[in-house]
This record gives sequence, structure tokens and C-alpha cells, in this order.
Amino acid sequence: MEYIVKGYEPKAIFQYFEEISAIPRSSGNEKGMADYLEVFAKKHNLFCYRDEIHNVIIKKAGSAGCEGLPAVMLQGHTDMVCEKNAGTAHDFEKEGIKLEVKDGYLCAKGTTLGADNGIAVALMLAVLADDSLKHPPLECVFTVQEETGLFGAVALDGGVLSARTMINLDSEEEGIATVSCAGGMRIRLHKTIDWVETEGAYGLQVAVRGLLGGHSGADIHLEHANANKVMGRILYSVLLEVDANLVTITGGSKDNAIARECDCTLAFHSEEDLAKAKAIITAAAEDIHAELAAAEPDFRVELAQTALPQQMMSKDTTDAIVKLVFLAPNGMRKRNVLAGNFVVCSVNLGVITTDDTKTVVYFSPRSSVASLQQETKKELTLLSDLFGCKLTCDSEYPGWSYAENSHIRDVLCESYRKLFGGEMKIEAIHAGLECGLFIDKLPGLDAIAIGPTMYGCHTPDERLELASCERFWKLLIGVLEDLTKKQA
Repeated sequence: MEYIVKGYEPKAIFQYFEEISAIPRSSGNEKGMADYLEVFAKKHNLFCYRDEIHNVIIKKAGSAGCEGLPAVMLQGHTDMVCEKNAGTAHDFEKEGIKLEVKDGYLCAKGTTLGADNGIAVALMLAVLADDSLKHPPLECVFTVQEETGLFGAVALDGGVLSARTMINLDSEEEGIATVSCAGGMRIRLHKTIDWVETEGAYGLQVAVRGLLGGHSGADIHLEHANANKVMGRILYSVLLEVDANLVTITGGSKDNAIARECDCTLAFHSEEDLAKAKAIITAAAEDIHAELAAAEPDFRVELAQTALPQQMMSKDTTDAIVKLVFLAPNGMRKRNVLAGNFVVCSVNLGVITTDDTKTVVYFSPRSSVASLQQETKKELTLLSDLFGCKLTCDSEYPGWSYAENSHIRDVLCESYRKLFGGEMKIEAIHAGLECGLFIDKLPGLDAIAIGPTMYGCHTPDERLELASCERFWKLLIGVLEDLTKKQA
């Protein structure tokens, strides 16, 4: 294939990234990636393990003189969040990502880039392919379905791994090492729809557009507006003054992404009610725009009259759904004001869907404090009961607590200091990482998470800083070499 990234070293990283970007790899659709990894391992005469859901482990012996050292695990996930801009025609199940280079960044055309966590895959492949490097025995772990609930890490057979040192490559800022993360779960509230006839009604489509969105963990502290919550506010304002019925409501596409867009269709019983609702929505949009102007300058609400289907939601169903969305908790809930003011509890109203029988509201609660996580769950359970919903909860995963003593952290900080003359920043993050699951799976595991700089993950604005990848490569191979000299 013809590669578009030029002038950056080592070429192998970027070439591997471009190759895997041509392979569709949405969560649950990682078979093609696993096939690619198996072919790679066979080409390089490396041990390869693959399980039923397409987790892959590739092992490489230590370099000359290092064969007997303890193994080190490098780890990342092969799946990606699949988001696209409105109007972008792209089938993530069949098409690869269309890449472009802009001002020193690798970007995608109208979609997410998949650097989260494709860059980890590319880095591991570059390490495995380079026989000139000095390193301990390596166990490179490529997990699946991370973005939809860390299912690959949950299912992976820990017995295949001997490493008790782990370098996770799913962090997003050069010069920062992550040493703790939040646990999470997924909660859905299902509201059965009572349908009534729409005879004689007037239809109005309402669309929330132009919001920045972002990662529901890593970006939650930025307080970007959530399109679903904005829609809830607008709809409740309408229902306070006008007789209206919902026809449909949909918003967001991933429960771990802050919703950027939301759409609904309303039915009104008279032209007067329709006109009044338009005025109410326009006024509410102006208020919200003024509130968000500094952070969300492109926010807008689009209105269009429309024909209606034969059915609309009953008044009771409409009231329940609108009030639920309006009252639903969302965003940052608690910080640790004594330790860096980092977020310790949040919840994201990520997705709303409507089909022939029900509307479902999807939440992604996160917390590094188990008791706070349970309080959020209780609150959503009460909300579900109040509005006659059925609640389902799954995909619970543990947080990762800070370790007072960590050999890999010490080696990493020393390697960084030696290479760049400064101090690596150590931090806890509010996003979920697979480290907690591996620590539960492998007693005594010493873990850290690092990565090159990328921005806008989980959105079509995602971009990877190419020069940062060059510097990060030097750090990664430096740490691996230093681990051959400094044993815990």
C-alpha cells in the first residue's frame, strides 16, 4: 500500500498504523484484526495465542543475554469507537478509516481516527518486528471490545501470561504516566411506549447540533454540553406551556462518549401550538447558546416541519420520557479537592434510542470510590422506578488503586529523566483502563499506563501528534532496555 505519513521515524510505527486503519475494527468486529496479527506473528516466527473472541497474545523471547529475565507485558486494545459527523457516509463494519495528515497530526476524514487504541497496536508491532532492540521477554496483549465494556480483558485467560510487569499503552498524553483509574458500569433505563394515533397533528423535527462531545471519562471535567441533556431541557420547556406528544427521540451513539447530537420529532394538535413551541425552542436555544458561548461556540438547534407517521407516543409516555431525561444526572459529580482536584465520580447520559416498543436511555457511571458508584446506581434505580422503567445493569469493572511502591513507575521516571531532562508527571485518571482487570487476574502485577499525545478521542476531531509518537518511541524502547538492567 502507499503510505501517507512521511518524514517521521521510526517508519514502522506509522506504516503499521496505516495498515490496521484499513481493517474495520469496531467493538465486536475484531476478527479481521486478529487475522492480521496472526499473519504478523507467523511472518516473524513468534508465539501467537488467540481466543474465541479474538483476543491475541504474541510473545517474543528476550534479546541476546536477556532471555532468562522476567517477562514484561505490553498491552492495548484493537477495537475503536466508531463516531462520524452528520453527513459523513462511512460504514465502519466494512470500510477502513480514511486518513490524512494536517499540520503535524494524523487525522481521519469525518470519522474517529482510532488512535485510541490503534497506536498501541502499531507500537507493539514495531517493537516485536525490531530485532535490534534490547529488551526482556515480551508478552504483547491485544484485547478486544474495550470500548463497550472491557469485555476482552474480562474474558482473557490469565494463565497464558507469566508477566508481572505491565506497560499499558492506552494513555493519551506524552510525559504523563497514569497510575490509577476509575471503575465503571453500564446502566440502561427501558421505557415501554404507549402509542396513540396522530390524526390531525402537526409535526416538528428538533435537532441539537454543533457540540464538541468527547470521552465520557477523560473529558468529563471539561464540562462539555451533553446533547441529550440539552434536548431534555428544551422539551421540558415546551411541555410546560404547550400540549405536545413525542413521536421519536434519539441521541448520541456510544454510552462512553459525551453526546454531540440529539434528534426528536414532536406532534402538536394545532398550528397555534406548533408556532408557540417554535418560539419557546428558539428562546431556549438562545439562552443555552449564551451559556455555552465560550466553550461550545458552534452549538445550534435546527427546526423543520415534517409529516408524521400514523402513531405518536401517548401523553403519559411523553411526560415520563421528557421528565426522565430532564432530571437525569449527568456530568461530573465529585472531585478530590485534597489530591489534585481530580474527578472521582461522574455519570454520562450517553445514548437515547427509540424503536417500535420502547425508548432506552443509556448511562455510563464512573468512580474510583466504590461507595460513590453505588450511590449513582441507587439514584438511577429510583429514577427508573419513578417513571415506570425497567433498569438493566452490566459491564461492571473494577477501578485501579494507586500503588505506594512500583518498580515499573520508578524505572519509567528514571528513563524519562535520562532521555528528556525533566520529570514525568504521575496522575490518576477518571477514564476506565484495563489495568484494574489485569491486576485482579494476575496477583502481584505492577502496572503503569503511558502513551503519545492525542486529542479528541471518541469524536471525529480525534488526532494523533506525529512528533509525539517519535519521542514516545524513544521512551518505550528506553524503558524496555532499562528493565534489562534494573530488576525489582
